[in-house]
Amino acid sequence: MTELTFTKIRAEWAEVLEHIEHSSFPTADRADLYQVDELRSLAEDFPEGTVVVLDGDTPVAMGLGIRINFDFSQTQHSVRDMMGADGGSGHVADGDWYYGTSIAVLPQYRRQGIGRKLYDMRKQICHDLDLAGIVAGGVIPGYADHIDEMSAADYVNKVAAGELYDPTLTMQIANGFEARGVIADYIRDPAVGSWASLIVWNNPDYSGRQT
Repeated sequence: MTELTFTKIRAEWAEVLEHIEHSSFPTADRADLYQVDELRSLAEDFPEGTVVVLDGDTPVAMGLGIRINFDFSQTQHSVRDMMGADGGSGHVADGDWYYGTSIAVLPQYRRQGIGRKLYDMRKQICHDLDLAGIVAGGVIPGYADHIDEMSAADYVNKVAAGELYDPTLTMQIANGFEARGVIADYIRDPAVGSWASLIVWNNPDYSGRQT
C-alpha cells in the first residue's frame, strides 16, 4: 500500500465513490445511500466541503458533506431529507452548518485512523468557511447487538456515558461530538431498526451565534 493522500471530490470518481459508500453500509437500503449522479452534483456544488482519500490514484475512503440551515427545534429527519432529490446535492450555499452526509471507508482500509482524520478535516472546513459547526445523523452499528434488549435512546445514552462501546458513536464522542438523542427512520437499515444518533460539534471560533 502506498502512502495515503487526501484531496477534494472529483466527478470522474463518482462510480468508485458509490462503490465505497455501498460497501461501507452493507445492511442499509441502497436507495438511501449516495448514487453516482448525486456524487457528481456534489463535486460541482461543494467540492471544498469534501475529502477523498487516495491510495495512489485510487479512492479508498471519503468524508462528504454539504452546507445547510439546520432547525434544532425539529431534529427528526432522514438522510434523504438532507441530500436533496432528482440527483441534486442538497447543498445550501449560504448555510450556517456543515451537515456530514457520509464517512465511508473500504473495509480493508479500516482501523488505520482514516475516520478520525476525516472528522478533523471536517472541523478544519468549518474553521475555513466560518461555519457554526457540524451536525449529522450518526449510524450506530453496535445497536444491532442490543436491539432486542433496549431502545435506541437508551443505547445512545449508555454509549455516551461510556457504559457501552459503539464502533462509530464512541469514536465520534471521543472526537468532541455531543450525542443529542436519536433520529428515527434516518437510513432504512433493518440491522439497527433504521435508528441513528443526532451528533453535533460546535465550532469554538465561529463568528456568529452558537446554537
